[in-house]
Amino acid sequence: MERLFRLSERGTDPRTEILAGLSTFLTMAYVIVVNPSIMAAAGIDAGAAFVATCLAAAIGSMLMGVIANFPIALAPGMGLNAYFAFAVVQGMGVPWQVALGAVFLSGLLFFAVSIFRIREWLVNGIPLSLKFGIAAGIGFFLGLIGLRGMGLVVAHPATLLSLGPITQTGTLLACAGFLVIAGLSARNVTGSIVIGIILTALAGIPFGLTTFHGIASMPPPLAPTFMQLDIAGAIGLGITGIVFTFFIVDLLDNTGTLIGTVHRAGLMRKDGTVPNLGRALVADSAGAMMGAVLGTSTTVSYIESAAGIQAGGRTGLTAVTVGVLFLLALFLAPLATSIPSFATAPALVFVACLMAKSLQELDWADTTEYLPAIVTALAMPFTFSIATGIGLGFITYAGVKTLAGRPGEVHGAVWLIAGLSSVKFALL
Repeated sequence: MERLFRLSERGTDPRTEILAGLSTFLTMAYVIVVNPSIMAAAGIDAGAAFVATCLAAAIGSMLMGVIANFPIALAPGMGLNAYFAFAVVQGMGVPWQVALGAVFLSGLLFFAVSIFRIREWLVNGIPLSLKFGIAAGIGFFLGLIGLRGMGLVVAHPATLLSLGPITQTGTLLACAGFLVIAGLSARNVTGSIVIGIILTALAGIPFGLTTFHGIASMPPPLAPTFMQLDIAGAIGLGITGIVFTFFIVDLLDNTGTLIGTVHRAGLMRKDGTVPNLGRALVADSAGAMMGAVLGTSTTVSYIESAAGIQAGGRTGLTAVTVGVLFLLALFLAPLATSIPSFATAPALVFVACLMAKSLQELDWADTTEYLPAIVTALAMPFTFSIATGIGLGFITYAGVKTLAGRPGEVHGAVWLIAGLSSVKFALL
């Protein structure tokens, strides 16, 4: 264990690392309830999606721990799972098997970029403002899904959106659940999201809105989703835009999470670079491909890993511990499937609020920086497409910089993405 994780070198011990892993797991455990419900909206069997979620998180976290020796856990990404279910499958009519094929291809592209070191060109080429805008936009997209699930937002023929029947019991319980999660989080209670979800679900029992299926059992069968991805179908449909969206968001999400968490753990080099970045991204891309094989959307590094780092986690043993706990969670399927959607929707809105915090980092004194970021963030929920938001944001950035007489500040990667997006929009 000492040779593998270099515990003494990083000033830690097994007990600290295991407790740190437990802290991270409790903070992100909501994914084993929320992700299957989102995958079910895409037509995927909920039981199989639960198993796929746990296995993808376990495998991805263990890969990160062993290959990169980072205390960072992985699981299916919030926002990307909503894009998968609601934009790609429901919105575009793409079969979920083909969508899983697109996830696999994006992971393969991510792997190639990590191996051939193209990642530095892409990551360094995308300005911070657009990275902040993408993070906030995904949050807004996720928030819209959550508000709809809570019953607060409904379709309207004249105004597009309107306030839903707020006096319905499920909606009131969902609102109360959101406040519970927010209050517990403000008190720095570990696992506040999980606690809020469970309390909201329990509150629905007297009203007949929650059906309790038990606590533990053998895991449901994985057969309905295992190896059901359709790679040939994804290639045949020519859904390069979908693959690119999964890829670019995965790349930006993981890079941002790695930089933030590694810095907090004190593992970043003095020049600001991240040691073992290549290994970390390889582990992440491998996790994404494995997740698609199992039957879930893109696997990403979780910012909730900061909870374990705060508890003293400094090595990959923390991530491996998280992986083991996700394997144990496989036997909690009855409890997970007892959680109704009105109990998980508040968690989506809360996560959306956390993601929106990235806008505070924008340079509000420079129009050419903050304006494209805001366009990106607004376009995602209002076009109901993460891909469209990214495309419009990059086009705006290149255009505004050029008209401001500062085209030299636009990196080649931005021009490339803006050009490809322009062609895509022209062909719609």
